[in-house]
Amino acid sequence: MKRLYFILAFTVFGINAFGQKTIDQKVSELLSKMTLEEKVGQLVQYSGFEYATGPQNSNSATVLNEIKQGKVGSMLNVAGADETRKFQELALKSRLRIPLLFGQDVIHGYRTTFPVNLGQAASWDLKLIEKSERIAATEASAYGIHWTFAPMVDVARDPRWGRVMEGSGEDTYLGTQIGLARIKGFQGKGLGNLDAIMACAKHFAAYGAAVGGRDYNSVDMSLRQLNETYLPPFKAAAEAGVATFMNSFNDINGIPATANKYILRDLLKGKWNFKGFVVSDWGSIGEMVPHGYAKDNKEAAEKAILAGSDMDMESRAYMAELPKLVQEGKVNTKLIDDAARRILIKKFEMGLFDDPYRFSNEKRQKEQLNNQENRKFGREFGSKSIVLLKNQKNILPLSRSTKTVALIGPFGKETSANHGFWSIAFKDDNQRIITQFDGIKNQLDKNSTLLYAKGANVDDQDRSMFAEAVETAKKADVVIMTLGEGHAMSGEAKSRSNIHFSGVQEDLLKEIAKTGKPIVLMINAGRPLVFDWAADNIPTILYTWWLGTEAGNSIADVLFGTVNPGGKLPMTFPRTEGQIPVYYNHYNTGRPAKNNTDRNYVSAYIDLDNDPKFPFGFGLSYTQFKYADMNLSSTNLKGNQTLNINVNVTNTGKYDGEEVVQLYIRDLFGKVVRPVKELKSFQKVFIKKGETKTVSFTLTPENLKFYDDKLNFDWESGEFDIMVGTDSQNVQTKRINWSK
Repeated sequence: MKRLYFILAFTVFGINAFGQKTIDQKVSELLSKMTLEEKVGQLVQYSGFEYATGPQNSNSATVLNEIKQGKVGSMLNVAGADETRKFQELALKSRLRIPLLFGQDVIHGYRTTFPVNLGQAASWDLKLIEKSERIAATEASAYGIHWTFAPMVDVARDPRWGRVMEGSGEDTYLGTQIGLARIKGFQGKGLGNLDAIMACAKHFAAYGAAVGGRDYNSVDMSLRQLNETYLPPFKAAAEAGVATFMNSFNDINGIPATANKYILRDLLKGKWNFKGFVVSDWGSIGEMVPHGYAKDNKEAAEKAILAGSDMDMESRAYMAELPKLVQEGKVNTKLIDDAARRILIKKFEMGLFDDPYRFSNEKRQKEQLNNQENRKFGREFGSKSIVLLKNQKNILPLSRSTKTVALIGPFGKETSANHGFWSIAFKDDNQRIITQFDGIKNQLDKNSTLLYAKGANVDDQDRSMFAEAVETAKKADVVIMTLGEGHAMSGEAKSRSNIHFSGVQEDLLKEIAKTGKPIVLMINAGRPLVFDWAADNIPTILYTWWLGTEAGNSIADVLFGTVNPGGKLPMTFPRTEGQIPVYYNHYNTGRPAKNNTDRNYVSAYIDLDNDPKFPFGFGLSYTQFKYADMNLSSTNLKGNQTLNINVNVTNTGKYDGEEVVQLYIRDLFGKVVRPVKELKSFQKVFIKKGETKTVSFTLTPENLKFYDDKLNFDWESGEFDIMVGTDSQNVQTKRINWSK
């Protein structure tokens, strides 16, 4: 088949001369041979027929026929060497034999699943995050996939929004750095390598600011806030060479993102000079009709292509309407050519015109079926993503020789749930995923006993299992409670108004606490939850997220001290839903509260403490770290000088450990108000017990820049607080003057 393809390609494209031409020239030659319908066909993406992430609106026979006619440019949810080869064979029956692109939601791993993305962000470890995407790309590409719809770089400050699990949290700087690591991991040494897949920066833009944390909802904000908080991760992604962008579902200040010329043409393709292509989210072009922005699919297609949306995912609007819109003079054919060109360039860069089947290789797929090195890394990554929130009585780490341990809770023997939302399901998941029970049992000494009781279901009012759980706890020397939210309670379309423990889980915890047994509480979730009673009454708490294929082993490694937890929260944890949105880098007010309980005619709630339950950047260790001798190279700087900051961090405890040292600044006075803190850098350092390390940072005027009310991006002379510490609340501070 490959030889036959080369012969036909020689005839159609004059491939003997292509070796001397640039990709752009090759695309121009191909476009000159294409009809309008064939060009529009490149802008069409359909889903496969077994798995969908949105409503499908046509049958499989129609799709297969359109592929053979050259009316489809890409498929999503088609995977596997054999399956992708079959679809590619159909595409090569079209007149010009243009290959398909295969896309898939490879969000936090493929065959090997890693922690949910918010959990990964809690590691604050860019190297681990990049490596996880390197592995995901290697595995996914071996299954015939060319393109992932990741990373999600939305800044999200409302934990009610289910898709917080897919991102990196509330901070623009941290989210930007993690997004860049993910892109580098996915795209590797460059597109065209067999272990590289195209990355996709999504959702463009401001999807994480949906009103009320309700998925798909509207976004209404100033352009200054949009540019300063929500767009920087996307701008950085474009500059880093991310292959594609995806539109967000929301409208921005009344204009759906899918047809928002300001962000797509003016910024992305204009000012940022982005050379890749933009794909709609599932059906988002057609959804402009219920938005009330377009009267029908024809008008929606017109507005989307004019604004700069290149590929239509599952709206069925472009193929049906764009040819007519061009013929009617409403859409310039140059816009169709530009969109098709952007997509064809990526197909050439991926090497698909040289060999359409180069990613459909069953030998490579078999090699990645159960890669033990990947699983070993997944175990490490999972343990590094766990956050220790409390360890007041030093119950942790547990001794492996503990005589009797009880594991109680609905997640103790879960298998596929450990994947979390946005994972790829395989038929053997129940056999290969490590449960929490098995992970713990495998690390206990042979003379120790591990008991188990489910205790409660995830989300109902059934208390019939309480008695068994209480009796099980009474037999144990230590009880490990595993509570939280179900794996499918965080994710797309999974917004929650109530983010407490669901069902009767908290009641179960209270009953177990009455036994007086030492309790280690593990919280499984894809978002920050509200668990005030537990936070106030249970002395030992681990936030374990959903950790993936090796979840049980990762958890056991932390419980028994093989790994000293060093994770830090990438989002602020609220005291109650009424405190949302709550985030560390808020603006001050004219009446700021003086302390946590100041409620008298200040910006506060009269029935709630002012601070969050757990602040951004927070996370404990089995050891202790002492910060001292913070030193600045100068307290008066001018122009483009560099500020050097040093701080000594000493491990004063009994265990070696990792600490995330965080650098914040505050611009005290500006032409627009500035946040009370802004994260500007961080370092994750390993420090042996008794050892002191000097951690160094640098700042330049570039780090001081912000957008004013006219969208000018610059910095001002003035006073700045420089803060270094273990989280956003616990910092050492020194003040400087910096003038132009």
